[in-house]
Amino acid sequence: MAVVTCVEDLRQMSKKRVARAIFEYVDCGSYDQCTLRANRADLEKIALRQRVGIDVDNRSTRSTMLGEPVTMPVALAPTGLTGLNWADGEVLAARAAERFGVPFTLSTMSICSIEDVAEAVEKPFWFQLYVMRDRGFAASLIERAKAARCSALMLTLDLQIQGQRHRDLKNGLTVPPRLTLATALDVLSKPSWALNVLRSKRRSFGNLEGRIPNADNLTTLSHWIAGQFDPTLSWKDVEWVKKLWGGKLVLKGILDAADAKIAADSGVDAIVVSNHGGRQLDGAMSSIRALPEVVEAAGGKYEVWFDGGIRSGQDVLKALGLGANATLIGRAFLYGLGAMGEAGVRQVLEIIQRELDVSMALCGLRDVRDANPSILRPL
Repeated sequence: MAVVTCVEDLRQMSKKRVARAIFEYVDCGSYDQCTLRANRADLEKIALRQRVGIDVDNRSTRSTMLGEPVTMPVALAPTGLTGLNWADGEVLAARAAERFGVPFTLSTMSICSIEDVAEAVEKPFWFQLYVMRDRGFAASLIERAKAARCSALMLTLDLQIQGQRHRDLKNGLTVPPRLTLATALDVLSKPSWALNVLRSKRRSFGNLEGRIPNADNLTTLSHWIAGQFDPTLSWKDVEWVKKLWGGKLVLKGILDAADAKIAADSGVDAIVVSNHGGRQLDGAMSSIRALPEVVEAAGGKYEVWFDGGIRSGQDVLKALGLGANATLIGRAFLYGLGAMGEAGVRQVLEIIQRELDVSMALCGLRDVRDANPSILRPL
């Protein structure tokens, strides 16, 4: 068995194991993927400041997110179709996160439903919401999240209209799904993946099954979803969601200082600086470049979390150094899931924590909560 030393090792394992259409759904971005590449490139340009002669014994990566203790300031981001990387993938990722001591966020577009995940874990998880044209359905999702004891609601704001993802079209991962000869041959070449996914009781959008009239298969559900992303979504809807939810609210998709200031007036508990992993507006600023101005605009009125390109503990530390209170990982944990299931997600978290711990030490830090701009050097 190959020795896994970093997240990239798990990415390569996932690429070999998972059907190409699903792997590239995870791995790729929209249009020319300029923003996808910028998320990584701009993180890599940031230099950490090496310090010596400092007592860095008894280090701690522990922090808090929304007032709750976490093993490290990293949460699993909401990701669609997670359960097509590995059977019951959302359940496995939620369990791995719970056992490690970090939050898990379930996507509206998950394969396993809110209720599936709630039955499988002991501690509350977070739920991510898309406000669709059918406001009644959105309201029903909020009520289901309440019934499942979800401890926070994450409202995604940057998917009013879906950006085109070229690889999804080429792979037949369209709305409705399109089976091509190449897709069929690829699935046949990945028998372990196919058998694994087929054994799951869930192979469609779990949160939508049985809730939409005549939606008894993935194609019908996909048709419904295609018409549900709502270009009229506005800050008034944020107020509506906040009132209906009544609990801790996180806004995901803030990339501009002007929007961060509006968020401050909306009374949210946290925002996520994110460009949807480079999957929406291609040519948008990378998340890490946007982070400092958003932190400044937030003015400490709410927590600011970072999302976009994290593959290592060093990346986490850079984001914290630029003012983020915490971070989210999406692709990184999906690579682990696709490679090894729950054990792979756990391994990703362990890798990131080890790298974060070592990087803290070499920067002269003992407590991750002390990260600040002084640990960084401009290039």
